[in-house]
Amino acid sequence: MIKDFTEMPVWQKAMEIAEKCFYISENLPKKEDYALTSQLRRSAQSISANIAEGFGRRTTKDKSRFYDISRGSAFETKSHLIYGIKVNYFSENQYLEIEKLINEVIHELNKINTHLNKNIQP
Repeated sequence: MIKDFTEMPVWQKAMEIAEKCFYISENLPKKEDYALTSQLRRSAQSISANIAEGFGRRTTKDKSRFYDISRGSAFETKSHLIYGIKVNYFSENQYLEIEKLINEVIHELNKINTHLNKNIQP
């Protein structure tokens, strides 16, 4: 049984995404500090933060809601990365490495929410 959110493989992958997004955005132009750099880092950090918050919630409905928010942040992060490729800030390989993790996190969050939602009474 998992006693802390840091033991969750999905949280660990989400934290890896945030780390990779931090490093991939380190050398973006200064003009992107309050645009892409900030948005990419915030959305990437939001994935693991909402998993942690969901873990700490007491009700199944609350847990499910935060895991769903985390899923949305994963899609937002993916969108920022795609934009970065389109304007030649990131390479395809940099993107693909992070995209693989994002897709794994989305898949795992879908499984968690499917399991949780089976237990919610209408």
